[in-house]
Order: sequence, then structure tokens, then C-alpha cells
Amino acid sequence: MASYPVYKESDLHQTEYRNYEEALLPASLIYHPSGVYNDHRRLWQGIPGIERTKGGRIFVGFYSGTTTEAPGNYVLLVYSDDDGASFSAPELAVLPPTQNVRCFDECLWIDPQGKLHLYWAQSYGFLDGRIGVWESVCDLPDAKEPKFSAPRRLANGIMMNKPIVLSTGEWLMTCSIYKNCNTPRTADSVLPTKTLSFPEEMYSNVYISKDEGKTFFLGGHSDYEDRLIDEHMCIEKKDGSVWMLIRARHGIGESTSYDKGLTWENTKDSGLGGPCARFCIRHLKSGKMLLVNHHDFNGRNNLKAMVSEDEGKTWRGFLLLDERSPVTYPDVTEDENGNIYVVYDFERYRAREILMAKINEADILAGKIVTPTSYLKRLVNRATGDLQS
Repeated sequence: MASYPVYKESDLHQTEYRNYEEALLPASLIYHPSGVYNDHRRLWQGIPGIERTKGGRIFVGFYSGTTTEAPGNYVLLVYSDDDGASFSAPELAVLPPTQNVRCFDECLWIDPQGKLHLYWAQSYGFLDGRIGVWESVCDLPDAKEPKFSAPRRLANGIMMNKPIVLSTGEWLMTCSIYKNCNTPRTADSVLPTKTLSFPEEMYSNVYISKDEGKTFFLGGHSDYEDRLIDEHMCIEKKDGSVWMLIRARHGIGESTSYDKGLTWENTKDSGLGGPCARFCIRHLKSGKMLLVNHHDFNGRNNLKAMVSEDEGKTWRGFLLLDERSPVTYPDVTEDENGNIYVVYDFERYRAREILMAKINEADILAGKIVTPTSYLKRLVNRATGDLQS
């Protein structure tokens, strides 16, 4: 089985990090990975994404590797064929092309043709100032052995959240180069001594495709003053405007585009609140908006699902998905029957759990589980590597 060398973090600090072009090399896709990629070998994990196929298969992605978020991180993909009652061992690993590169912040999305897109970011060192969004596509995600295409680089930056398809047919991707991308972190993180500089792209950017994802071009951007790690999402309103929400130091910022993402205005605090963490917003098949966010929180606890019938002006329900801390980074998908699947992580470095909830609008509006087939805190995957070794 193809792999790459295992190395010590102390070695990384002695590396000169001169060859940034290593991050432009494609990752390796390894099917049925074993050895160091097994659950009982991994020391930490988190940052999940989720999708559900028309055939009912639930895919969940997350990333891990080394002892923290650092060069050597890799992406893993698992799936369930029994509506989340059980999940496979890792079926696919996305491995960085060299030990100096990390693959991280994956995202799963099923396009209108039913193809499953697996996106991830690649960086030389922790954050090299350019980063890059990569994609691999599975045309038949319900196949007995789903296969993914060769990796393709789409854009600079990081894309944490699913693209959207506008009513006019354009695909919008939300990619960002963070404002702090050129600022070294603490000693426990690995960063090149000098980073690449793309000041013209250090915004909450939108990339646009007019040919169903064959090509993308850089559209407009917003620049909410309180943003730090943007992780922005877009949603199209009924009037055709596009609403962008942006993770911020204090809550969630917002911006609006009236020309399908080419320009953005009315950038300000949204009033939605939050502890500077990832959230998830999307339209449900009923036409309502769904928001999964921390509410009445003290840090990253009290992850709740809520719905809006007035385009995000007011919210109802506030179903508590998980009261513990830290529960973070929700992602959402919905099936044809209105079942909503929410994935998130809990204690990336201790419990090391990826968890899932299955709910619907009735549960959310009731503020509790009222549907027999719904559930909370279902385990998707747990890493059990020896933290003492």
C-alpha cells in the first residue's frame, strides 16, 4: 500500500520550508487505508463534513494525522449504508504529497447530477499564505466500491463549506485566505519562517462557475472587520440576493450580493451570535432556512438547530443537539423525506469523537425529539490511539 514516511514534529521545526511548490503537487488517494490510519492508531481528529446520496448512503469526512493540526495531516472518508446505525472503517485517505504539506478542512457536497465532490485544503507548513482548494469527484457514490477522480486544484484559499447552486445556474464556492495567514502561531504549531503573500485575496472570497464546475473564476469578496477564520457560507434568498455569513471573533458577520456574487455590500454584524466557531446554514426542501449554531452558549457548548420562515429575520425551535463543551464544526445534509443529518466533533484531543444527529423540522419546532426515527449523539467514529505513547 502506498504511503509516506512517518516523521517527528521536532524534525519539522528544523526544516527550512523553502519549497512552497510542494503544496501544488496532488495528494495521493488511498483506498481502504490501514496501519497508522486505523482508529486505534490516530491520536486526534475532527472538523467533519457530511453528505447523503439518493440511494441512502451517508458519507462523513474528517481529518487527522500527527498529534495536532500540522504538516502531515490527512483526510479520511467513512460511510454508512444503514442510515447511520453503523459506519465503515476508513474507506479513503487523502494523503499529502510530502511530509511538509498538510491536507485538511475537507468538505463534502453532492451536486445536482448526484456526483459526490470531496474538497480539501492543502498548505505547505501550517498556513503558507496561499493554501489551495482541491477536489476529487465520485461519479457513482452508491457503487459497491465508490471511486474518486484524480485530485484537481480549483482555487487559492480554504473552502470549509459546501458550494451552492443559484437559481440562475451558477455554482458559488466560498474560499478565503485568512487575515492572520501571515502571522506565526504559537510554538506548538508549524509554520514556514516566511509565508507567501496574496493581500488581494485575503478576504471572504467567492469563486463562480458558469459551466457546472468545469471552470471557476474569482468573483467578489466581503471584508467584515471582525473576521478571523472566515469559514463563510452563502445562501440565496427568494428575492435572488445572496446572503453571506462569516465567522467572526464576536459572533457572525454578514454581507449581501445583488449581482450573483460579483460585488458585496451591507457588511456588518448579523446579530446571530456565536463563540467564534463554525456554523451551518442552508435552505431546507420545505423552503425554510436551517441554522445550526451555538446558542445561549458559554464557549463552544449548546449546539442547537433552529429554523426560519422569514428569510433569516427570526428563528424558532432551538433544538439542543449537544450541550457539552467543546462540540464544534457542524455540517448538514437533508434527504428526500425531510430528515436532516447533522455531523459535528466532540473533544478533538480527548474523546476524539465524530458524532451525528438525525432530526426533522417537527423535532426542531418542538424543541425536542418527537419523531421515533430521529436521534441525537450517534457515534460516527472515535479515535483510540494511545495518548501516553
